[in-house]
Amino acid sequence: MGYIKTSGIVIKEVNTGEADKIITVLTRGMGKVTCYAKSARRPKSNLIAGAQLLCYSDYVLFKGREMYSINSCDVIESFYEIRNDIVRLTYAAHLVDLINDVMQENQPSFKVLQLFLNTLHMLAKTDKSPELLTRIFELRLLSILGYAPYVRGCMNCGKEELQGMSFSYKKCGFLCEHCIIQDEFAYELSTAAAMAMNHIVHARLQDLFSFNVSENVLGELEKLLRRYLRDRLEKDYTKLDFLKMIK
Repeated sequence: MGYIKTSGIVIKEVNTGEADKIITVLTRGMGKVTCYAKSARRPKSNLIAGAQLLCYSDYVLFKGREMYSINSCDVIESFYEIRNDIVRLTYAAHLVDLINDVMQENQPSFKVLQLFLNTLHMLAKTDKSPELLTRIFELRLLSILGYAPYVRGCMNCGKEELQGMSFSYKKCGFLCEHCIIQDEFAYELSTAAAMAMNHIVHARLQDLFSFNVSENVLGELEKLLRRYLRDRLEKDYTKLDFLKMIK
């Protein structure tokens, strides 16, 4: 096999040898791939920038017996603002954990890459709440993976008005106040939280980040999505707990 050109973002880096790296890249055309970056830790290496976590680059790869080798790379976006801010970096690290867990080697998912890059852009380049961006990413990612909850209205009686909804983890969707008997442990939501979830699941990508919510609604979404992630992915993600310690 000859050389392959692709673009992608580094989602994992491991030092090896005296100056080498093994990196995991989420690519546009090949999904998640493992790459050997020879001498990438040397100050004069032409791979030093493109082999860093969260760097989005154009790569020229060569397929070896066990993994790809990086022949060259040109950085498109380094997301410098994230890597030099502990709060933004912690949120980004949480997103990276999710990406690494749900993406399989050599299984392309352009929608996941696009969502990830757009979220990182908003995190790095805007003053949008990092917590809101994270909640949007979590729910939209689960939706792309096939775990989208039913959030257009009550999944039992069909009521479409989002006022008075509760979220049923058992049924993976909304139940209205009249159908709550279907799941007595459903989580009661404000109308604003229900509307936010409906928007996140169904909005076009270009409109996905075009809203804001109150701190109370953020709290509702955080509590709901933490459990929903645990239920769907069978893992409790705790990296963001660090931020509570430094506030």
